[in-house]
Amino acid sequence: MKRFLDYNKHLKQQARDLRKNMTKAEIKLWKEFLVAFSYKCYRQKIIDNFIVDFYCPKLKLVIELDGAKHFTDEGIAYDEERTNILNGYGLFVLRFSNDVVMNNFEYVKQKISNFETQNHPNFETQNHPNPL
Repeated sequence: MKRFLDYNKHLKQQARDLRKNMTKAEIKLWKEFLVAFSYKCYRQKIIDNFIVDFYCPKLKLVIELDGAKHFTDEGIAYDEERTNILNGYGLFVLRFSNDVVMNNFEYVKQKISNFETQNHPNFETQNHPNPL
């Protein structure tokens, strides 16, 4: 696992442009949930040679919203490789389709909230005793 996140400085302008031109699903997730999330999240964050949709450093969580191009054979293969690279940094990737964000937003919020609860940096085991 890599200790520090690599950063391709040549992607800075592209990341800025993506922040200015977010998809409807990205705007919804950002404005209606992540802005008030328990932990600081970043939009269009550069990690390695990628620009991830959302990144929460405290939870080591990447949230990706996928449009139609992600569901082609090439898109699936690319996303799998990208996820493996991000996992190599110790990051966890949650993926949602744009359609799910727009039509089942409560599910998306619940999945992210569940991740937060299970992976909270200050998670105390005495509050959640081992059932064994």
